[in-house]
Amino acid sequence: MERPTRQRERDSEGTTTKAEDTDERTCEECGSTDLVTSGDQGELVCEDCGLVVEERNIDRGPEWRAFNATERDNKSRVGAPTTQTMHDKGLTTTIDWKDKDAYGRSISSEKRSQMNRLRKWQERIRTKDAGERNLQFALSEIDRMASALGVPRSVREVASVIYRRALSEDLIRGRSIEGVATSCLYAACRQEGIPRSLDEVADVSRVEQKEIGRTYRYVAQELSLEMKPVDPTDYVPRFCSGLGVSEEVEAKANEIIETTAEEGLLSGKSPTGYAAAAIYAAALLCNEKKTQREVADVAQVTEVTIRNRYQEQIEAVGLST
Repeated sequence: MERPTRQRERDSEGTTTKAEDTDERTCEECGSTDLVTSGDQGELVCEDCGLVVEERNIDRGPEWRAFNATERDNKSRVGAPTTQTMHDKGLTTTIDWKDKDAYGRSISSEKRSQMNRLRKWQERIRTKDAGERNLQFALSEIDRMASALGVPRSVREVASVIYRRALSEDLIRGRSIEGVATSCLYAACRQEGIPRSLDEVADVSRVEQKEIGRTYRYVAQELSLEMKPVDPTDYVPRFCSGLGVSEEVEAKANEIIETTAEEGLLSGKSPTGYAAAAIYAAALLCNEKKTQREVADVAQVTEVTIRNRYQEQIEAVGLST
């Protein structure tokens, strides 16, 4: 039986694909050239009349079937995906600390000491030089600070990529690893639209806020990171949740911010202080009064900032104190 010389394999989900042949194979029944490969049995079938032109083809797909993404992930045996948050991208071997075999039974003392030695050497050979050790330390710092800030996994991946770029461009020289790692995390939060202020990032970092800001500006300029100005409305949901106010206050605060920003009051102002003042004004207008101290504690700004921004905002929207 003649076999096609070039045929596209079916994909992993079991769908059918068109068969391409340099000899232009045709169906013996109807003469059609629209031949497809059956996704479940690996047979060459005519698309028009359904005749099985060729059977017993090699099925190069998996032996299992999956009907959704969860089943596909559970049945797949290719291992965990690579990640930028680890210095070796996750392509390493881990020796478990439980000292048990595959059946859950405790191993002998001789095997335990052997596993301890293997585990120790595994940790030693994971980093081959000082550069990898520094990268491992920086990525662990990013992961620690990201966990403290409660940011999603995508932000950690972006921060790790930015740090690797800074390392390849030799931007780390003369600067502390913690400072560059913190600035990369802050840049990742800005890029992913996660509202975290510089004060909040500095609280979980081991370096001063002044150094973080200086390093962030340097890294963003050298790597040509396109950073949009922070929108105060990004902070409103989190601050309102911390104060326990209603959705009406949140909507009113967003309205105040949009109205006053159109008049140019936002230029040169801190977005966290601007959002806090708008929430304070909205709470007063909605009869859910919150003190300036309560709002300042949630937003991590001073009461003076809230008073100044509040006066400017109510004058812009045409309200009186």
